[in-house]
Amino acid sequence: MECRVGCGACCIVISISSPIPGMPKGKPAGVRCINLNAANLCTIFGKPERPEVCNNFMPAPDTCGETNEEAMQLLGLMESATSPTEDRNY
Repeated sequence: MECRVGCGACCIVISISSPIPGMPKGKPAGVRCINLNAANLCTIFGKPERPEVCNNFMPAPDTCGETNEEAMQLLGLMESATSPTEDRNY
């Protein structure tokens, strides 16, 4: 499966614990990545500073669904199911 251009769900919904350019402590779930532009495109895509976790995320029907809205819902459910209960200090 290819990413849907302009989706950006993975850059908004999921938490990222590794440093991201402009977000040295990563980002909490539900917070838009600072590197996501207005068209929901990653401005560091293909660059060496892009976090490995982002490079390794592969779109799939079970995580991205058939629409951008479905991707937000599916990734939100996965984030909720896998998030630790303690508060993170972002």
